[in-house]
Amino acid sequence: MYLIAGLGNPGGKYQFTRHNLGFLTLQTLAGRHQISIEKRKFESRYGLGEILHEKVLLLTPLTYMNRSGQAIDSFLRYFQIPIDHLIVIHDDLDLSWSRIRIAPKGGAAGHKGILSIMEQLKTQNFIRLRMGIGRPAEKIPSESYVIEPFSTEEKKELLPLTDQACEAIETLLKEGLTTAMNRFNVRRSTADS
Repeated sequence: MYLIAGLGNPGGKYQFTRHNLGFLTLQTLAGRHQISIEKRKFESRYGLGEILHEKVLLLTPLTYMNRSGQAIDSFLRYFQIPIDHLIVIHDDLDLSWSRIRIAPKGGAAGHKGILSIMEQLKTQNFIRLRMGIGRPAEKIPSESYVIEPFSTEEKKELLPLTDQACEAIETLLKEGLTTAMNRFNVRRSTADS
């Protein structure tokens, strides 16, 4: 079984903000595979199901971003899921908007949700699906930028972006990490930066 966690902040105020890209992608993934994520446990919403014959647990922690690790750790222990079967979907300032990158491990790069998971699990060796939101203009602090709503242009590209991220996860589950990285960790066009 894989635990696939989408990071974000609970509440309508944050629903369509850049920091909630993980939540939005997980909801898209759940919809594509008819998995309800309305069960509640360990301060989270979750659902059990199958994606391409792999058993999965889809999870959105409701602990706020900086305590995501507590919820994820509780689920890993309760369902006895190994850490190498943890996939975390999150926004990333270091990737330009709409780029995605799959990584088998890495640092937190200032992301409070990833930092919380690393501290709780005492490892950085878990799979991440990083979704680019780009950096803000110089005068806007990163902390403000990530909780701002998507721009009009970003909203237009949101569904194709979450669909592409879902395809990356499906490829990872069906064909493995290396194939998924080779296929999705590339620039899609010369317009990407």
